[in-house]
Amino acid sequence: MNIDSASLVYFSPTETTKKIIAAIASGVGVKNVNYLNLTLPEVKEKPLSALTGELAIIGMPVYAGRLPAEAVERFHGVKGNRIPAIIVVLYGNRAYEDALIELRDVAIEAGFIPVAAGAFVGEHSFSNENSLIAHQRPDADDLARASEFGNAVRTRMGNMRLSGDVPPLMVPGNFPYQEYRVRKNVAPISDAVVCTRCETCATVCPTAAISAQDNAMVTDASLCILCCACVKSCTTGARELIDERIANIRGMLTSKFSQRKEPEIFFSM
Repeated sequence: MNIDSASLVYFSPTETTKKIIAAIASGVGVKNVNYLNLTLPEVKEKPLSALTGELAIIGMPVYAGRLPAEAVERFHGVKGNRIPAIIVVLYGNRAYEDALIELRDVAIEAGFIPVAAGAFVGEHSFSNENSLIAHQRPDADDLARASEFGNAVRTRMGNMRLSGDVPPLMVPGNFPYQEYRVRKNVAPISDAVVCTRCETCATVCPTAAISAQDNAMVTDASLCILCCACVKSCTTGARELIDERIANIRGMLTSKFSQRKEPEIFFSM
């Protein structure tokens, strides 16, 4: 089959997942690329149109071995129309556990036909200057591997027929999925001395958890998903995630998961 157009569907607060799926699309060599960004909260306020084209590339980050619940909820509004799909998760160099099989299942439920999958590494959301966890990944090598993956998918799909006999895509993971272990009621805070009240943190927050109140940027911790997009986008370094429990997790990740992990890819074809 020909692949002239593709839709990129993604939830990517720090844009690391977006970088990988864009590199995959480049490797596929499609002429027309449409973007469906599920990251910001306004996407919940408008209906999502059914996707068209020859291919979808779906990307989501991994939080504690699962997909972000907020991302899955938004993805439920997407209609796949039996479009073949590459599914991609991006994790912080620890493990992706049940996230890839979960993404495969939600993609099938939405009407896509998963034909290939990848697990790539990106800088961990908890990474900071004192605890570098997959620092600056995806790097040039990761992006090259993603492009090669896209090219391999195009080659394999060259003679593919989308009928009922398409082999199921087998990926690592367990069902039932493991329980969510994401920390609740924890959120980054702003240093009032350093903060310039530019409100960049509020504009990048995927759950609208941050607002300006009484000349201070305030975070509703009950809405925070710990993506740390606000921390990584703050130009003055005013945003910090300093909770003691998170600091302990940082220490564990730095000591046990500093060795570089490479992408893993899977095909049904």
